[in-house]
Amino acid sequence: TRTRGIAAPLGVGLAAFGGAVLLHVRDPRTSTYLPCPFHTLTGLWCPGCGATRAFGDLTRGDIAAAASSNVVAVLLGVVAIGVWAAWLRARWTQTPLTLPRPNRPTVVVGVALLVLFTVVRNTAWGTALAPT
Repeated sequence: TRTRGIAAPLGVGLAAFGGAVLLHVRDPRTSTYLPCPFHTLTGLWCPGCGATRAFGDLTRGDIAAAASSNVVAVLLGVVAIGVWAAWLRARWTQTPLTLPRPNRPTVVVGVALLVLFTVVRNTAWGTALAPT
């Protein structure tokens, strides 16, 4: 049945909503969450550093602050919501979920951009990309 088919996407959505409520109630900018082990060991910002603060800012509707914490996390969050919505729709309409499969050049460019983002945010002239 349809309701049984959408149980998994709704469960994931409920878990994500619970995480958003936690980030809204317990602000990552003023609360202590698990620190990034990479940053703790090296003092450098990894590609995920600032993501918790970014998602916390998004729960408050502050897109500018979220982007200044981790613009990549914000963009991936938008993609994740789109994939989740497609998954829910596919389950509701009882059709297979079809997502575009990235080819090798796309993956290589994506990884290169992520590495570039990481390097730039750790330089003096890329501080605008470092978490705030």
